[in-house]
Amino acid sequence: MGIISMIKRWWGMLFKNEAEREFNVSPVTSPQMDALINKCVMIYRGHPAWVNEEDHIRTINFAKTICEETARLTTLAVSISVSGSPMGDYLQKQMDKCYFNLRKWVEMGIAHGTAILKPNGSGVDVFTPADFVITSTDDNGNINGIIFKDSYQNGQKYYTRLEYHRFESDSVYAISNRAYVSDSQDDIGKKIDLAKTRWSMLLPDAYITKENGERLDSPLFGVFSTPDANNVDSSSTLGLPIFSTAIEELKDLDIAYSRNAYEINISQKITLLDDRLTQKSGMKIGDKQDIRLPKFVRNVLGSSANEFYQEINPQLNTETRKVGINMYLSFIAYKCGYSNGYFVFDEKTGMVTATQIEADQQRTIQFIKDCRDKLENCMGGLIYALQIMAELYGLAPSGQYEVEYGFGDIIYSYEEDKANWWKYVVNGKIPAWKYFVKFESMTEEEAKALTAEAQPEEPTLFGKEE
Repeated sequence: MGIISMIKRWWGMLFKNEAEREFNVSPVTSPQMDALINKCVMIYRGHPAWVNEEDHIRTINFAKTICEETARLTTLAVSISVSGSPMGDYLQKQMDKCYFNLRKWVEMGIAHGTAILKPNGSGVDVFTPADFVITSTDDNGNINGIIFKDSYQNGQKYYTRLEYHRFESDSVYAISNRAYVSDSQDDIGKKIDLAKTRWSMLLPDAYITKENGERLDSPLFGVFSTPDANNVDSSSTLGLPIFSTAIEELKDLDIAYSRNAYEINISQKITLLDDRLTQKSGMKIGDKQDIRLPKFVRNVLGSSANEFYQEINPQLNTETRKVGINMYLSFIAYKCGYSNGYFVFDEKTGMVTATQIEADQQRTIQFIKDCRDKLENCMGGLIYALQIMAELYGLAPSGQYEVEYGFGDIIYSYEEDKANWWKYVVNGKIPAWKYFVKFESMTEEEAKALTAEAQPEEPTLFGKEE
């Protein structure tokens, strides 16, 4: 384990140990899950254990690529619409603020297995397993007790806050805040009053109940987790990092790529030249500079009667190695939820129909659909938390609202869409000017003028009037 990994893991243990002591609780996640998540996070950050400079093993950080692609497809053309009341209008403004962070938040959840979104009063904070401790879950595995860690630095001091959310009874939701200060970022330090920190507006303990005494519908945060079952800790509510079952293949991919890259790097043509044919490298003749032979020339001590000269052109095995690299990419794609061939070293060749694409990528489509369902569930929890916070602080009047989600087509084809639209124009289903605006980059005014000019003049009863 590298020094960076050791420090981060040690700091995480200190925070979690203090959280357990302060609130007299125990985590419900296992050490095995903590170890797996820590291992996957180091791979995602580009520091896998198998990197070895002496053996020329590097990493192309393909785990990051997988997480990026999954987040891109999950949030492709995403839209979240909240309406129906002044409360809905307020919540829509909050969603608009979140829009450009959604892809990043999803990627963090994909890479860590779980990400939690929680309102902070002015925006939304995102937490990964290194920054929270789950203390309890309900019968369905949903989190109903959790401790969050927040921190900041001011000068030479490091401040940490532990925020404990839980249901104390069927009708009471409790939030407790504790603050700490330290001279080192590797130590949580000693407890201090909240008033001495930037969290001075928070109460040490707050209790939330509905006016009619009913229980809150859910905790005040949203949880995004990966869709697959957890086979490391079946009792854990945490999701598995999306590439956790493909770690061995990611290692093999890095080795295969590194071997190919190293072979290319040392494949420069070499010329072996009898030392009797040249001045010795490094010699100085009069006032002239040292004689330096080109990098690809090697002096060979001449020992035979004839002078020696030979060119060596190394034979590359790149094409053969590509087969192995694509094999590993196929394994990784399948294990991460994608269709075979989704990731390839070369571009796919040949023309296929939209039906073939949909059939070939059906596994990918289902996987992304599952991720989108998880995102909707997470955003539903976040929107509810924002609603409760708005009601508590009088940010918007209480009222019913509706939420609608929209996503882009994973297998969208511009050329196919363009052809279909033209077919609609020919069949009179839509006006031609809309086609020109959508696909020919015209303004509505230009498109309507062009359409009107192209229309034939209708004949009159008495012909054209003078």
